[in-house]
Amino acid sequence: MMNENTNKPHILLIDGMALLFRSFFSTSVFGQFLRNEQGIPTNGVQGFARHVLTAKQMMQPTHMAVCWDMGMHTFRNDLFDGYKSNRPAPPEEMLPQFDMAKDISKMLGWQNFGEVGMEADDLIGSMACKWQNEANITIISGDKDLLQLLSPTTKIAFTKKGYSIYDEFTYERFLEEYQIEPSVFADVKAFMGDSSDGYPGVKGIGPKSALQLSQTYGSVEGVIEAIGELKPGQQKKIQENLDMLRLSKQLATIHCEMEFPIELEDLRIPTYSKQHLKSLEEAGFGLTSRHAQSLYSI
Repeated sequence: MMNENTNKPHILLIDGMALLFRSFFSTSVFGQFLRNEQGIPTNGVQGFARHVLTAKQMMQPTHMAVCWDMGMHTFRNDLFDGYKSNRPAPPEEMLPQFDMAKDISKMLGWQNFGEVGMEADDLIGSMACKWQNEANITIISGDKDLLQLLSPTTKIAFTKKGYSIYDEFTYERFLEEYQIEPSVFADVKAFMGDSSDGYPGVKGIGPKSALQLSQTYGSVEGVIEAIGELKPGQQKKIQENLDMLRLSKQLATIHCEMEFPIELEDLRIPTYSKQHLKSLEEAGFGLTSRHAQSLYSI
């Protein structure tokens, strides 16, 4: 998973909340909260930092950004009040770790990004689109929605097991497996819906039919234009759910036009020093400090 083209910058875009939640639940299930001297849990934060430190060592990026969700309400909730409404509130032990995770990122020289009303996916998508022509990009997340961002210079490493095993999707692998352009994955999601995000798509159309329709007609709009060519059963399902289909496309599409007043050079990763380790120790992140020391021989 090394950066193949060493002449170009290699940007690592991190879905911070995905790694934070993953790290929290992987240890909290065993009652391991790694409380600091003040009794505040740090298991999610230190797991998140370990994940990113390990990824940096494996993937050798030159630049990095950590993108965060900023609260539950986004513009998608304004479009559809059921969006992600079925998700439970985070556990109490998780609450102090949201700000703490951003703090540990700063200590390690990683740039944090988040915007109220937008999701981390939208920040990641906007950054990937902004720099895809001048850099190689690797996205780390567990969210399959991000497949729509793949390009010849952008790949996605989906978390799979532990801190170092990923399911890596390249543009070429996606074309081979799905037989559509990555951007059309939003149309597939629009037809089939997403139960975890709380929108239904078209009732009665599952993943297989959603993909076949997208392969044949290229988009939701293409299917609607050619609806007379479909089987009577599919016609009926789509016509009865036409408004929800169009809305689901809006919900599934990652917004890639956010503007950032930053230059690529602002994301350059620093060389780690003993001062970084000292700051981590003093803040109560001894486990992270020791992990960084072992990875980078500081």
